[in-house]
Amino acid sequence: MTNHIAVDIGASSGRLVLGTIVDGSLKLEELHRFSNGFTEQDGNCFWDIDYLFHEIIDGLHRAKLAGVKECTLGIDTWAVDYVLLDAEGKRIREVYAYRDRRTDGVMEEVAKQLSPEQVYAKTGIQQLPFNTLYQLYAHNGEELAAADQILMVPDYLYYRLSGRKINEVTNASTMQLLNLASRDFDPELLSFLQLRREQFAPLTEPGEDLGFLSANLAEQYDLPDCRLICAATHDTASAVLGVPAQKGRSSAYLSSGTWSLLGVELDHPMNDSRAMAANYTNEWGAYDTYRFLKNIMGLWLIQEVRRLDGGRYSFAELAALAGESEGFRSLIPCNDPRFLNPDHMIEEIRRACQESGQPVPGTPGELARCILDSLALSYRSYLAELEDLTGKSIEVLQIVGGGANNELLCQITADVTGREVLAGPTESTALGNLAVQMIEAGRIADIHEARRMISHSFPIKSYLPQPLPELDQLLARWEQLHSGT
Repeated sequence: MTNHIAVDIGASSGRLVLGTIVDGSLKLEELHRFSNGFTEQDGNCFWDIDYLFHEIIDGLHRAKLAGVKECTLGIDTWAVDYVLLDAEGKRIREVYAYRDRRTDGVMEEVAKQLSPEQVYAKTGIQQLPFNTLYQLYAHNGEELAAADQILMVPDYLYYRLSGRKINEVTNASTMQLLNLASRDFDPELLSFLQLRREQFAPLTEPGEDLGFLSANLAEQYDLPDCRLICAATHDTASAVLGVPAQKGRSSAYLSSGTWSLLGVELDHPMNDSRAMAANYTNEWGAYDTYRFLKNIMGLWLIQEVRRLDGGRYSFAELAALAGESEGFRSLIPCNDPRFLNPDHMIEEIRRACQESGQPVPGTPGELARCILDSLALSYRSYLAELEDLTGKSIEVLQIVGGGANNELLCQITADVTGREVLAGPTESTALGNLAVQMIEAGRIADIHEARRMISHSFPIKSYLPQPLPELDQLLARWEQLHSGT
């Protein structure tokens, strides 16, 4: 098959992207785009999983109308959230969103019963309050006991399309339940949650052929003849696969979207005490790799500012307004839990600035500039940590995803880190998804060839660091903000 479709769903939007190879270059065509977001019901946050499924069906129908009669199909979404199925394969309840507050305080409660050091040694996964381990601990015990299968969100969407149940490894690893040594679910952690191994489907690697789209669906909705390929279903895993090849220079990646994921690709996990103290994670990647990275709050901060401001400014307009505002006037510690899902993000940012004795950002431009400056300084801090932990000097930061389009953020990042920033491609997640499909289909030899092809198929913009006056004073302020003094 020469047509390949990536279903790429993030926390704020989703799309179906057609990928083809033309004259040795990758070409993309967006077939369908739709919005996404959790809703609040009775004090809890849920995803509308049926809506997402039907948007996939709608996108495939549009592909058929556009002339795509046959294709391969891969799915990637965000991580950590799960779906409970009963013995008949029916969903037991709505799907909780990871920003739901039912896990408030759960991480600390679990730490009193399970040694965090032992959990990290087993799993290599960083401590985050929304990890699936803590979500399952907070879940109703009777519902968990009644669950015949527990699938991650993209696994469930594959199941709805094909009838096959899997737990794909790049997403399953974020559950904080997989043992690095055995490469399977850890019996002690499952026992702690009163769960059984048979409640989870077989672990499945990216590239596995999952069979064809259900004939009933294809006939009912007039869909293409689709062969389902297991993508790297965690969108960050796919984004990292879509990072262009670098020749001769050591680099780190920054997958910039709702979250900022900063790290390096390794062929072995780093789950020692130093990595744990710095709260770095070892998520499983495709092709025997590990994503050693730090989660940073990311563009969620601006998404919330834009939403609460009534959406009157586009993201590009907010970036332009930020560029007109004074730089480094106000700063926030982006990874403070207070910014995970506050009742009102704008007021939370203003409160944080007031509490730390800084000027309070008033205009949308000042709020956006505060966020972008703070993100760039966060990247500087975590790049230094990354170098210290890995023992490797990092010369280049490769930004992929939506944040690669934000020229101000890219330039500020280059300036404060003192490193060249290479921005693009924006569509790295879809590209990584498509790369796995094309490798399995024999269109591309391996991920190395895929990355070389990506590097010459899409424009990459370079940002060189410019001198920052009074950088030492700025960094002193940044350190003071994080020390709370």
